[in-house]
Amino acid sequence: MQSSMQLAVQGMTCSSCAGRIEKALLKVENVEQASVNLATETVTVEGNPSVNELVKAITGAGYQVSTETRQYQLTGMTCASCAGRVEKALLNVAGVITANVNLATEQVNITLLSKMSEASLNESMLGEAVKNAGYQLVSQQSLAEQAETHNQTMAFFRSDNWPVIGASLLTLPLVLPMLGMLFGINWVMPSLWQWLLATPVQFYFGARFYRAGFNALKAGTSNMDLLVAIGTSAAYGLSLYLWYSFDGEHGAPHLYFESSAAVLTLVLLGKLLEQRAKRHTTDALRALESLKPTTANVWRNENWQSVAAIELQRDEKVKVLPGERIPVDGKVIKGDSHVDEALISGESMPLLKSIGDKVTGGSINLDGVLELTATAVGAESTLAKIIHMVEQAQGAKAPVQALVDKISSVFVPLVLVIALLTLLGWGMISGDWTQGILHAVAVLVIACPCALGLATPAAIMAGTGTAARHGILVKDARALEQAKQTDMVVFDKTGTLTEGKPELIQLTAFQIDEPALLTLAYGLQQNSEHPLAKAVVKRAQQDATKLPDIKHFKVIAGKGVQGEENGKQLLLGSSRWMQELGLTLPLQQITTQGATVSWLASKQGENIELLGLLCFADKIKEQAKHAVDALKHRGIKVAMLTGDSAASAQQVASELGLDDYQAEVLPQDKAAAIASYQQQGYQVAMVGDGINDAPALAQADLGIAMATGTEVAISAAAITLMRGDPALVSAAISLASATYRNIQQNLFWAFAFNSVGIPLAALGYLNPIIAGGAMAVSSVLVVTNALRLQRKSFKRGNMNTLLTIGNAAKASGLTAKMIRHYEESSLLQRPPRTEAGYRLYNSEQLNQLKFIRQARNLGFSLHEIKSLLSLWQDPQRESRAVKQMAEQHLAEIETKIAELQHMQQVLTELATSCRGDSSPDCSILQQLAKGE
Repeated sequence: MQSSMQLAVQGMTCSSCAGRIEKALLKVENVEQASVNLATETVTVEGNPSVNELVKAITGAGYQVSTETRQYQLTGMTCASCAGRVEKALLNVAGVITANVNLATEQVNITLLSKMSEASLNESMLGEAVKNAGYQLVSQQSLAEQAETHNQTMAFFRSDNWPVIGASLLTLPLVLPMLGMLFGINWVMPSLWQWLLATPVQFYFGARFYRAGFNALKAGTSNMDLLVAIGTSAAYGLSLYLWYSFDGEHGAPHLYFESSAAVLTLVLLGKLLEQRAKRHTTDALRALESLKPTTANVWRNENWQSVAAIELQRDEKVKVLPGERIPVDGKVIKGDSHVDEALISGESMPLLKSIGDKVTGGSINLDGVLELTATAVGAESTLAKIIHMVEQAQGAKAPVQALVDKISSVFVPLVLVIALLTLLGWGMISGDWTQGILHAVAVLVIACPCALGLATPAAIMAGTGTAARHGILVKDARALEQAKQTDMVVFDKTGTLTEGKPELIQLTAFQIDEPALLTLAYGLQQNSEHPLAKAVVKRAQQDATKLPDIKHFKVIAGKGVQGEENGKQLLLGSSRWMQELGLTLPLQQITTQGATVSWLASKQGENIELLGLLCFADKIKEQAKHAVDALKHRGIKVAMLTGDSAASAQQVASELGLDDYQAEVLPQDKAAAIASYQQQGYQVAMVGDGINDAPALAQADLGIAMATGTEVAISAAAITLMRGDPALVSAAISLASATYRNIQQNLFWAFAFNSVGIPLAALGYLNPIIAGGAMAVSSVLVVTNALRLQRKSFKRGNMNTLLTIGNAAKASGLTAKMIRHYEESSLLQRPPRTEAGYRLYNSEQLNQLKFIRQARNLGFSLHEIKSLLSLWQDPQRESRAVKQMAEQHLAEIETKIAELQHMQQVLTELATSCRGDSSPDCSILQQLAKGE
């Protein structure tokens, strides 16, 4: 039947655009008619085409289809094959582009066409499709609401534990006789009692397996519940048959009620443990959700009012008291205080915030009252974007999951066939149909598609959650595989390897004086956001320079700026630009090695002359050297791209030990530079923070953006670092590699478990009880292995390279008071204070503190420790000097030991001679009084 579909299209500007889209759509199979409405920017398609083919056609024509992503909760899923069936059902709904099911969270992310998502029946259509597949679709709750719902008090017989407790109590008496046989005790429970105990387990506590299995059959599919239901029903039915057909001779009949009951109990236990373990994979996301404050103090109607945080509007004035969480992203307009952003950015140090500084919602105000203007609220806030990004990453599929999905789609039918062949094989070959049934049951219950389904999502959730806790946001699960394969990291220089806050350190005028040179540069740079421009403006304002009237201001991309002053054209820019204009540059005038240089020139007609030069220095980040060393230690080559001069780039590259660098690279050429590395066979990760880095980030195999940079750079990157710390790059690659390795481990064990377990069960080496227990263990094992990622730590210096005195004391085993004493004794160099007023200790100073502690434990004096430290830090030291000091110290210790032994002997003699009664006389006092 022909249907009509409407799509919202972005990027159309004229009727020719409409014609191209219509032409592209008419080429799609099963499209009868395509009509574009340019006014509403929509296209109506008649026919029965594939939605994905329509989207591909429009994208191929150079336009974008408006889409919306929704997230829903699912109920009734038990294994990977369930996830595949839900996805297949949803993809058959008109308007659905993609559907990704996360078995670990039992959630589905659905990408819809925007126009379709506005349809009133759309959600019911989705729900109906999922229901027909045998499952339920419910509106998504936030993780915080789920946790609250889960923690509510409920009757014990409705709790998650009750099925396991009840089934265990009934199953234990059935299994005890089997345990007794190990000790030579042959006791068999009467058949009636076995039936009475096994039946509630089979049909009350095991009812969930029958319901889910029946729904699967009704939908024409199969799942793990069907395997369990068929297997345990077979054992239960066989017991009833043997009981009924027993002739009363030779004692009691050999029944298998304990097998069916034990298998169900073990599977229920495994499911309970699996659910609990899965909840831990979302700990990081729940921690982020918990950062959202519920109330806020806002200035309304001429007074401060307490309102719900979700009601705050942009530009409203908010007050935050000490100890409260900041409810919105904002800009401080009054007060100053230290703010703890640890759970958002991973930054362990509280940061001092004053007037004009930006603050992030969810961080904690520590010691002052802040008033701020709300700049982002609700879904636009940094915290909301972080949560959304983490949810997206946790719901995404790694490329390796495609193989798992294919296997899962045929897994359950294949197991049913193997079970049937096992039954027929044992029955027909050995003639023992009873054993055939039991071995077939073992095949059914040991098969575990759950482990396959959980292998990838559990690892992704644990890995991305841990990354978020450390200030690393992974946007896409594919980034995990790309990071693992990375063998070259290319850094942008300014703001990534350097502080991005250059200072003007040299002004040299040629045709005018230096104040005039600064004035003209100030006028040209006043409206620019470039870091060099900010340095000029800062210096000019410090010198109280008068702002000149510059007209016709223009930015020349990648080269500089130009403008007019009193009819004269002024040009301020790079050495490369000046040379392109035909100027000869007096490079001998540059007095600072490795400085970034800008030249000011004037142009009248065809005559161009230099007016002066400006030199800038941008401090290299303290963590940059360690970041480069950590990457090179992993066997990764490190390169740098910069638009700065060759001299400046060479200085940074030499200081950091980079493998390669390219200088004077224009923004539009950065992507080409990345492509050239890729053509050499490298898997390239690009690290940047600016708008000009966005093309290179998109070109790279893996884009990594600093959150301290621009929104454009962040949107183009697959990984975002919440702190401007280049050492996080190595940490991100390390964590991504560990996560991907964890996925591989999980898949190996899941495949190995089924590949080995099913044949063993078919050959009769596993009874149903052991098979059921093994099946329960397999899922728990996979999730538990994934949870190891939450304990992932990083070497000191890899993350949090700088420590406060308290943390340094804790790490070194000393006290803060002892560290201050060593600093006052000149044993340790005291680090300078930061702008926030903290002294921060690097890894080298931490090693010195550990050295001092160990030396003190061995009895060395402070003077001796000072000498030992100097020897330790001297690469040219001679071992004889160290040995000589140790032998001298050893001689002193031996002398002290001899003195102590003499003291012990004298005190022993004196104590023996003293009567120790009520009399006042004692030879000890008399001996001491002699002074001998």
